[in-house]
Amino acid sequence: MTQDTHSRLNGIALAVVHIGALAAFSPTFFAWPVLAVVAILAYATGVLGITLCYHRTLTHRSLRLRKPLEYALALCGTLAMQGDPIEWVATHRKHHAHADKEGDPHSIHLGFKWAHMDWLYRHNEHLLSETEIRKFAPDLCADPFYRALRWLSLPLQFALGLVLLAIGGWAWVVWGVFVRLVICYHSTWLVNSAAHMMGYRSYATSDQSTNCWWVALMSFGEGWHNNHHAFPFSARHGLRWFEIDVTWWHVKLLGFLRLADCIKVPSKVMQQRLTLLAKAPIVSS
Repeated sequence: MTQDTHSRLNGIALAVVHIGALAAFSPTFFAWPVLAVVAILAYATGVLGITLCYHRTLTHRSLRLRKPLEYALALCGTLAMQGDPIEWVATHRKHHAHADKEGDPHSIHLGFKWAHMDWLYRHNEHLLSETEIRKFAPDLCADPFYRALRWLSLPLQFALGLVLLAIGGWAWVVWGVFVRLVICYHSTWLVNSAAHMMGYRSYATSDQSTNCWWVALMSFGEGWHNNHHAFPFSARHGLRWFEIDVTWWHVKLLGFLRLADCIKVPSKVMQQRLTLLAKAPIVSS
């Protein structure tokens, strides 16, 4: 499949999801239990699946989860329909390798809308080829479980839809699938867009990443994005006392329960060094 074909299919899928979510405005598809359904599934797939597993565990190896838990959370992440773990991880690692420079799949230099979502469905020469996917995610490509998830993303979503239909009818499908996906999509995409434009910078990095408090609240800590680009290996993104990082609380709990170990955070010396660099005056040549 060519990259342009892949982008067009992405565009069709995203249009279907957003159009499907519009049905939530109809009283026919609303009942109070659907709010609990969308909240629980958004938390499981977006927070545990994408933020904790895909991002902090698999992409950056900021912590190590017990393997059964890792696989279970990766399955949740697959249901977020942001791509299978291999593709998601490879794309994000490429973003860090070329952040806001030539080669970045969603560089903010091409504008807010591009970084937010256009990069997914318009012509994008920096989308990863199969060769690049193997280059950026060799660890996941070597795992049969993750190779299997590459082909199971859509069937798993249909299976979830059928379960929701059987339990709660079409209202549960509209909210549990379409509305949930829209919520998860935009909370993730805002990290790529708003958190490269709005907010403050605590550390000297070569990109335009920022710490954006409202994105952090929406994404359970991912909006402390300048901190993250300064220390990509860190399992903790909110590094100052007021930078609320709910995902980090999850990591601490999992560590306490001995379900996670090898938890990495930057030392105070590392933080102070980059803080001083960020405050250093620019000397013109």
